[in-house]
Amino acid sequence: MDLKAKIEESARFIQGRVSFTPRLGIILGTGLGALVDEIAIDRVIPYEEIPHFPVSTVETHKGNLVLGHLAEKPVVVMQGRFHYYEGYDLKQVTFPVRVMKKLGAGTLMVSNAAGGMNRNMKRGDLMIITDHINLLGDNPLRGPNDPELGPRFPDMSSVYDRELRDLALRIGLENGIYLHQGVYVALSGPNLETPAEYRFLIAIGADAVGMSTVPEVIVARHAGMRVFGISCITDLAIDGVVEPVSFEEIVNAARTAEPKLTLIIKELVRRM
Repeated sequence: MDLKAKIEESARFIQGRVSFTPRLGIILGTGLGALVDEIAIDRVIPYEEIPHFPVSTVETHKGNLVLGHLAEKPVVVMQGRFHYYEGYDLKQVTFPVRVMKKLGAGTLMVSNAAGGMNRNMKRGDLMIITDHINLLGDNPLRGPNDPELGPRFPDMSSVYDRELRDLALRIGLENGIYLHQGVYVALSGPNLETPAEYRFLIAIGADAVGMSTVPEVIVARHAGMRVFGISCITDLAIDGVVEPVSFEEIVNAARTAEPKLTLIIKELVRRM
């Protein structure tokens, strides 16, 4: 089957199990799944039941597609994402974004856990993504292009929606939550970065680094979706000085920041 046929089959399967059209897609990153508790859930579908969906293999990524209403808005939420380092190609990693678009979602909100490289950052901070750098060594749009899914050469001059970013900043200000703004860079992982790599990333203008988000965002923009991205800073490499960190420490830092992230996203959805 070609990509479009797979998207249509997956969307039909999901549409047969819900009675509404989601207008917003949300991807929840490592340790950032608590937003689901704020959703009036209509249906939870495990990924393994959905035709052509990959399966999450990473700890803390539950592997469910959650459909319901957040702040009274119809949403489709990925409770766990897929990563290049799991062995999936980028078309598989981004396939759910294609399905979200087919279901009716015109906006994508994406969160992640990231290493902070800006001197002003500390663990547990949040960073609104203003731009990104793709160092994955691959691109989800590589290969034949179906013009019905998007243009061959999509413009990427304004990837992250300025209106949504400004609205998030206002919400943060109103609630006493300081939000950094910065550039996110994606590497393939799964290892964390060396001190030399951190120094390189700082030199090219990155503020935070992770192993996700960029492929999904590229596909969302290819499909004509608005995009809002936010990173939870779970570990630090200021000026390339790296302290050893475990996956458990990263998850714990993300969970500490979860209440702030949940408030920002929920209120952002409410005001859209």
